[in-house]
Amino acid sequence: MTVYFIGAGPGDPELLTLKAARLIKACPVCLYAGSLVPADVVAIAPEGAVVMDTAPMHLDETHAEIVKAHAAGQDVARVHSGDPSLYGAIAEQIRRLKVDGIPYEIIPGVPAYTAAAAALGQELTVPEVAQSIVLTRMSMKSTGMPAGETLENFGRTGTTLAIHLGIRALREIERQLVPHYGAECPVAVIYRVGWPDQQIIRGTLTDIREKVRAAKITRTALILLGPALSDENGFPDSALYDAAKPHVLRPKAKA
Repeated sequence: MTVYFIGAGPGDPELLTLKAARLIKACPVCLYAGSLVPADVVAIAPEGAVVMDTAPMHLDETHAEIVKAHAAGQDVARVHSGDPSLYGAIAEQIRRLKVDGIPYEIIPGVPAYTAAAAALGQELTVPEVAQSIVLTRMSMKSTGMPAGETLENFGRTGTTLAIHLGIRALREIERQLVPHYGAECPVAVIYRVGWPDQQIIRGTLTDIREKVRAAKITRTALILLGPALSDENGFPDSALYDAAKPHVLRPKAKA
């Protein structure tokens, strides 16, 4: 048997990859994080499949279910939100699988920050404004951050930031980032992107906290910020399609 760590995307069942959908439809055991993955995503599991919400379970309990499936020769769809490589908590699961000699495969999914950018209708890497994206999180009650991976350090880049687990730390985000981005830096908070109750709140570093409080959003939200989110950048066109700039697939410049 094989354990498939499947990235289910941000919540919209139509954002499942073809491979992800095929495996969920085929696996007789489906373990999914119900707090982050809508039930609609795993509704395509085969008839008679064991479909289990692991949100209230701890690591040893979920691993025990996998060991049970392994003994029965049953493939497992281990369904995670977004892409499993980003805050998917799969590393510790894989460590246990290796100890027990259980094979696994990772199926990538659509990460939340790309779905959020799509929902905003914006590019996150704007020419001469921001050409990098920093994916980070606030530690809060979760695992601490490694030394050097601080919001202040990332803020010095001035580029686009995608901050996970930070919706309850907006005051601290404002304190640390205003010196680097300015008070009027655009911010977007995307709540449950891809879910039916998705909400988008736009503001600045100094007013987003009050807007989020008014909307009563306290969890399951991604924060995007940086000058690339502005509609008033006056940025130049990318050189990629510039008729005056040839490249290997368009070797002749046009006057």
